[in-house]
Amino acid sequence: METTGIVILAAGASERLGTPKQQLPFQHKSLLQNVVHTACQSPARPVVVVLGAFATQIKQQLVTEKVSTVVNANWPRGMGSSIKTGIQHLLRISPHVNSALLLLCDQPFINTNLLQEMYALKASSRKPIVACSYGDTIGPPVLFDKSFFSQLLSLNGPEGAKKLLLQHPGQVAVIDFPQGAVDIDTNGDYQKLLNI
Repeated sequence: METTGIVILAAGASERLGTPKQQLPFQHKSLLQNVVHTACQSPARPVVVVLGAFATQIKQQLVTEKVSTVVNANWPRGMGSSIKTGIQHLLRISPHVNSALLLLCDQPFINTNLLQEMYALKASSRKPIVACSYGDTIGPPVLFDKSFFSQLLSLNGPEGAKKLLLQHPGQVAVIDFPQGAVDIDTNGDYQKLLNI
């Protein structure tokens, strides 16, 4: 049976923003709680949250959530090291997962419909990767088959999983998610979000 785990990447220091973006309020929850609740409403299990900067204070927000947290001690190295930490932890607690869905905490418009469409497209397309398309790029959320786990585990620096999407274009099924272009890196991004 196909089992999918979810890895939510929430380890960054939000340097350009000046405050932990994971904790910014949006629709009566923090950005991180928003994506955690969306993940927990999908059938995928387990849900892993990778923390790094501000781990102690952010963990407090998650005590009542049905998630497993792991702290990436190497978070300053960038996204690649957090993906590696998340996949390692996922395989440790659920060695039989067939695929992993990577979510970012700063894409506020991820919803359960999108996640369901991604699972369905992976099954119907028989492609090992499903990515989202927005703006003029493809990127997260991204669903990876376990055949790519070893490559995810070899990521380490600032480069995220996008490198794999570019290296294996023929292996990627793409789903349209225009709102994926909304991510929160600066205070201006956040103000824009609040005005949507």
